[in-house]
Amino acid sequence: MPRFRMTVEYDGGPYVGWQRQENGPSVQGAIEAAVLSLTGETVSIRGAGRTDSGVHAMGQVIHADLSKAWSPYQLQNALNAHLRLAGERVSILDVEAVAEFFDARFSALRRHYLYRIVSRRAPLALEAGKAWWVPKALDHEVMHAAAQRLVGRHDFSTFRAAHCQANSPVRTLDRLDVTRSGELIEIRATAQSFLHNQIRSFAGTLKLAGEGKWTPDDVEAALAARDRKACGPVAPPDGLYFLQVDYPEVIVDRRRPVSETDDDPS
Repeated sequence: MPRFRMTVEYDGGPYVGWQRQENGPSVQGAIEAAVLSLTGETVSIRGAGRTDSGVHAMGQVIHADLSKAWSPYQLQNALNAHLRLAGERVSILDVEAVAEFFDARFSALRRHYLYRIVSRRAPLALEAGKAWWVPKALDHEVMHAAAQRLVGRHDFSTFRAAHCQANSPVRTLDRLDVTRSGELIEIRATAQSFLHNQIRSFAGTLKLAGEGKWTPDDVEAALAARDRKACGPVAPPDGLYFLQVDYPEVIVDRRRPVSETDDDPS
C-alpha cells in the first residue's frame, strides 16, 4: 500500500492529547476520522511523538498507509477540507509519498520542541492558552546558564513523570537554549527522544532559576539526585510546541528496533 508522510500543525487546547483515547477527542482520532470520511478506509496513523492535552504542534510528522496512490497535493487539500468541515483545529501542512519502510517515529533522528513563557504583570489575552504567563521578572541569562548544566547524556529521572513508561531514563540532550525577545522567553530543546513531561519539567525548574530561587548549581544538583522529588514544578502544557522532526535525507530500512525512540515530552 502507498505510504504517505504528513507534516501536521494543531492547537492542542481542544484535545485530550495526540493519542487516540476513549475519554475525549484526540488529534490522532481527528485525522483518522478525516481519512475515513475521505477514503472510506479505517487507518491507524503513527506520529513522531505523543503530546498531552493542551500541547501544540507546528511540525508533528505522521505516516499513513492508504490503498490509493494519491497525488500528495490532492490528498493534502482533501484532508484539510474534511478537517475544516468537522471543525477540527488541525491542519495538514505538507504531504509526501515515501517508501514503505519510512516510519514517522522510528526513522526520526532528532526532535525539536519549543516552550514559550510570557513574563509580564498583565494577564494574557491574545496569548491565553498559547504560552505560560509568569507575572514576575525572569532573568533569561541565568535560565540559559542553568539549562547548560542539563545538556549531554544523563539519567533524567528527576525530570520525567512518575508514570513515565520509558524503559530507561537515560537520554542525550543535544540542545537546551533560553532566549528572550521583549516579554517573550523561549526555551528550545533538541534530542533524538524525550521522556514524558521532560521539557515541561525543564521549563518549571528553569523558571525557578530565572526568579533567583535556584542557582545553576541547584539545577545540576537536582539532575544528579535522580529523584522526581528534586524537580521544580512542572510547567503547564499551554506553552509547549512540537516544532520539527529531522530525518535522514536517504532513509534506510529502520524497521529493526532503534534505541531511545520513546518520545512523550509533554
